[in-house]
Amino acid sequence: MLLTSLDPFIQEFERQFGQQTRRTFGTGTGALMPMDGLRRDDDVLLTFDLPGIDPESIEVTVDRGVLSVSARREEEIPEGERVFVRERPMGTFTRRVYLSEYLDSDKIDAGYANGVLKVRIPVLERAKPRKVEIQQGDVKAIRA
Repeated sequence: MLLTSLDPFIQEFERQFGQQTRRTFGTGTGALMPMDGLRRDDDVLLTFDLPGIDPESIEVTVDRGVLSVSARREEEIPEGERVFVRERPMGTFTRRVYLSEYLDSDKIDAGYANGVLKVRIPVLERAKPRKVEIQQGDVKAIRA
């Protein structure tokens, strides 16, 4: 049996609390730095949505197999003005991705345009798909 509240006030409170929790802690689908990952033959492409972020505040680092992306959004409020609604998150946001041992962390490159950060990580040669040559010659029967 599933128990749910029929009280609209409680339902709205739970919805708002869940939404605020995701914004604050960056969990679930409402993460502050949404990311897509794409595996291609020669590399891995990570794409982060960072709208309204000053490119100078973005930092991409690699330390012991962990890729960290940090960005900061700040807004100064001019003298005599005051905020009455604030829904856009402000502050510093960080996202960490554990890299496979088959990725070349020494050759990572990144670019930022139109609010999107793209990080390209090459795949090491030994991890790339390759064709195995088949030897031709006498075929011997295998006895079981």
